[in-house]
Amino acid sequence: MADSPILLVRNAARRFGGTVVLEDMNLVIERGSIHALVGESGAGKSTLIKMLAGIVAPTGGAIEFDGKPAKIDSPNAARKLGIGVVLQQPGLFPERPVLANLFVNREPLHNGLVSRREMEARSRALLRQLGLAINVHAPLGDLDPAERQFIALARALLENPRLLILDEPNSALDQRQSERLFAALRGLKARGMSMLYASNRLEDTLAIADQMTVVRNGRDVLSKARQDLTVSEEAMIGQLRQSLFPLPLRALPTLAATLRPQLTIAKLGGGTLNGISFMARAGEIVGLAGLAGSGAQELLAMLFGQRTARTGKARFPDGDGLPRTRTEAARRNICMISGERGNGLMPDKSIAFNLSVVVAGARDWGTRWYSPKVALDRAARQIEALRIRSAPETPAASLSAGGQQKVVIAKWLEIGPQVVLLDEPARGIDIGSKQEIYALIRQMAASGCIVLLHSRELSELTGLSDRILVFHRGRIAGEVAGADADAAALQKLVAAGAPAAENRQTKQEGVA
Repeated sequence: MADSPILLVRNAARRFGGTVVLEDMNLVIERGSIHALVGESGAGKSTLIKMLAGIVAPTGGAIEFDGKPAKIDSPNAARKLGIGVVLQQPGLFPERPVLANLFVNREPLHNGLVSRREMEARSRALLRQLGLAINVHAPLGDLDPAERQFIALARALLENPRLLILDEPNSALDQRQSERLFAALRGLKARGMSMLYASNRLEDTLAIADQMTVVRNGRDVLSKARQDLTVSEEAMIGQLRQSLFPLPLRALPTLAATLRPQLTIAKLGGGTLNGISFMARAGEIVGLAGLAGSGAQELLAMLFGQRTARTGKARFPDGDGLPRTRTEAARRNICMISGERGNGLMPDKSIAFNLSVVVAGARDWGTRWYSPKVALDRAARQIEALRIRSAPETPAASLSAGGQQKVVIAKWLEIGPQVVLLDEPARGIDIGSKQEIYALIRQMAASGCIVLLHSRELSELTGLSDRILVFHRGRIAGEVAGADADAAALQKLVAAGAPAAENRQTKQEGVA
């Protein structure tokens, strides 16, 4: 039994009505290994993960766990088997304390009462192992997205699972935080835990996985040990890595007009920001790099009217200053597109309804009543333009993560944005959808938009940006050219807030 796989999936199938999502899907996870699951949006990865988590039931095939037939018909059944799951949307409760989120519906009791002392004792060592120095009695909503992701992981680990399933676990993490996560996962593997790791960051997948399974159209098309992959097989898995930014930065025509609208920021301060000054021109993509809390996200919030500046000013292309509200920003053709799709999408509403929300609410002319006919026409146009693979009446929740993000982008395109604020717009989506969204970002700039792009993935910034502003502790620590940026030097600038010592020495010697 010890030599058998921890998990064996044979010919699994799942149909939703007449739609086939999984068919003849096979998966073998060896004990004490990290098994990567790779595939484009809609390939069936999420459905397979939900099947193993007991959220959806298979319509065919068989599952074995620990060498025995397994019926996983509920999340509780999965937990009893020893399967822990960290979903991309982990179902946390921001208004409740961190400690309550760690022990949802399984609080330890002492004399019939919930024992906070035992909860603190059981979570203390684990949180320390994950590098979390936080107040467990504070509301979860006070934590940043990266810390909340670690809390979701800690909640699963507190159940001591034998198989840990991770769906996009580092989508909200920067490079340093991802390395901390990988160190924790390798430590778990060393202690014998088995893991299924689904991610769209192919470099991370190749770096951490022992085995890999590629899913396409609901089937497994390749399953192999990482070390046994041939050059051609690795190329197939990573074929989109090198073509992720397929168009040269200058390939799309920019505005040829002599008057190019500008966004000017002068000594802006407030919150963590202190004296931020820069200028961005129409047709330009300006990258914003920085660790969590560095100030880049706070800047975007100020520019969109979500936060108030304490000092300084801004001048937008329309000649006015900072918007006071999000509605004012939208009416002035300033848009904010975030990778936090929960902030920009109503999943239970149709695609058509979602695409009409901004343009109907923001415009200050004509009727603001929702018109189903106009909404359907609008949706049909954007569905075709953005290649959203669904009908206008379909609920947004039925789309893949990549499809949902396209809907978020499309609703802002309807207002004809002039300033586009992007906060990790491709986070947690498959590589194919990333390609399409990157092309949309370039098209926005080429059509004359001013684009500010914040991302924790440096490859995303260097691949898309004309130049990159590096934020460190609320200030701009430096500026580098996007396409020519040296990844190592940029990473040091992001981490330390100053060029590497050897780089400064070289420059000084050159001046001398």
